[in-house]
Amino acid sequence: MSKQSQSEHKKNQRKIITYIRVAIIGIFGGGIWSLLGFVFYTLNFSKFGPALILAPFPAYHWKESVGKQFLGILLICIVSIFIAFAYKLTLSRIKNLWISVGFGLVLWVIVFYILQPWISGLDPVTELGKNTISTTLCLYALYGLFVGYSISFDINSHEDEDTDYSNE
Repeated sequence: MSKQSQSEHKKNQRKIITYIRVAIIGIFGGGIWSLLGFVFYTLNFSKFGPALILAPFPAYHWKESVGKQFLGILLICIVSIFIAFAYKLTLSRIKNLWISVGFGLVLWVIVFYILQPWISGLDPVTELGKNTISTTLCLYALYGLFVGYSISFDINSHEDEDTDYSNE
């Protein structure tokens, strides 16, 4: 194999590894923060647990069951992979924790303001209560921080390795 083809092969491997890492960060971010959301829901800090993601589906009326909450956590892990890739494509070059927190808060606005009319059982923000608003805002901000900063750190820490491959 020539040096140029070796270099291309290493670059392709690095891209695949980066995609795998982004997916893993998404899965763990969704899992950790939705599990914590379940704990807060159980402790009555929030009116909604992870099963809120199941609201558009017809069987949502069982939202109180623990099984539905864990199904919600699983679905959030899957959706979180796509959110992590969206972050990678848009903001990953910016290694700033406030951008990551802002990303989480933007996700909160999308769910509680923009998607609210399509999520059955989700009251308007003005009717949610202080505990639910503060708890969910914090969870989304921490989720954004975890996912965003982890991806940015990973991308920026491996940039040097990518440039090293191109010099071979």
